[in-house]
Amino acid sequence: MIAPGAIRNLRGPGQLLLQWPDGERTLSHARLRGACPCSQCRAARLAGSITVVPAEVRIERVEPQGYGVQLVFSDGHERGIYPWAYLRDLL
Repeated sequence: MIAPGAIRNLRGPGQLLLQWPDGERTLSHARLRGACPCSQCRAARLAGSITVVPAEVRIERVEPQGYGVQLVFSDGHERGIYPWAYLRDLL
């Protein structure tokens, strides 16, 4: 999977802007937090736990990891690394 050419964290509106070869796409911070791919969050979703993510949650930092990005959220969660293909599937 090809990485996006640019990533911008739009904190005010709570959007992560990704510039892919076929165009720009945005994902809300709340959507990304709710779709966290870490093992703890994935296990909770598989067990049927529904966690409501507040619309106010924001991405504090975006840390490149080569095959994706680690997102650090304002609620303190920072375990998830989002592979590029996973981000594309969330669109």
